[in-house]
Amino acid sequence: MKKDDLKPILKRTFPGFSEDDFTGTGASFTRGKVRDIFDLGEEIVITTSDRISAFDRVLTTIPCKGEVLNRMALYWFAQTRDIIPNHIAEEVSGRTVKVKKSEVLPVEVVMRGYLTGSAWRDYQAGKPVSGISLPEGMRFNQAFEKPLLTPSTKAERGTHDEPISSEAVVVKGLVDEALWKKVEETAERLFTRGMEIAKSRGLILVDTKYEFGVQNGRLVLVDEIHTPDSSRFWFADTYEELFAAGEKQRKIDKEFLRQWLMEEKKFMGDGDIPDIPDDIRMEVALRYIQAFELITGETFKPEDLSPEEEKERILRLFT
Repeated sequence: MKKDDLKPILKRTFPGFSEDDFTGTGASFTRGKVRDIFDLGEEIVITTSDRISAFDRVLTTIPCKGEVLNRMALYWFAQTRDIIPNHIAEEVSGRTVKVKKSEVLPVEVVMRGYLTGSAWRDYQAGKPVSGISLPEGMRFNQAFEKPLLTPSTKAERGTHDEPISSEAVVVKGLVDEALWKKVEETAERLFTRGMEIAKSRGLILVDTKYEFGVQNGRLVLVDEIHTPDSSRFWFADTYEELFAAGEKQRKIDKEFLRQWLMEEKKFMGDGDIPDIPDDIRMEVALRYIQAFELITGETFKPEDLSPEEEKERILRLFT
């Protein structure tokens, strides 16, 4: 897609739902930064809106973003269902799914293949990474001999997740030891699969997070998997050259908007949210679409639903 293709869609991005949309339906509604969640009892409906957040603030809407993220997660759920079952029950629309309710574990798993991001910051400060001590002399963006499994506890809304060691997860009783061992084994297999598929597309899956739940005593994969919002991807063809030079890697993620806000608007979350022009919104959209096409090998064609039609389709689930 090109920017000209996105211009008509700018007028019909999907901002999501509000409480007023469900007056009289009896539905239990929760609004997150990006996703809207509706509790149907034994099942949950999840709609991925076009909202985008940065610095813990919802900023604006991005054309096609919700559909890109949802469809990419569905792609990866399909690619990994032989490793672990997932919570998907039905695809309602391009951005909406119905899932089976799970008892979500209070710990998420971050798999890291390279020393970058918060792991690099901890390493520079002489700190272990989720209880793991790393050898001296490692360099920025260096590959680990074996990917690290670094858990974190889930924070309450408005606060940050906290890193925790695998040993502490069990000692504190957050997850049963046998179940946690299964989580670790599954996360490692998922990351290996993700790295293999990314490599076949000329990409490096650098790190990612997984969330797990339990359904009828069975471990399942929930939330999303290997999307640009939950993962870091680099381009493989320039990795060695940039690593040798100590430079930043070429990447696929949503950092473009964060960088623009910091550099052009001096905004890092405090104060009024600055106006984000349509050209920037479309540029972010194109990056999400590029990510979808590079990672899945498929051409992205947005579903032709207006916000009103999307709402009607979902509200019919409650009648």
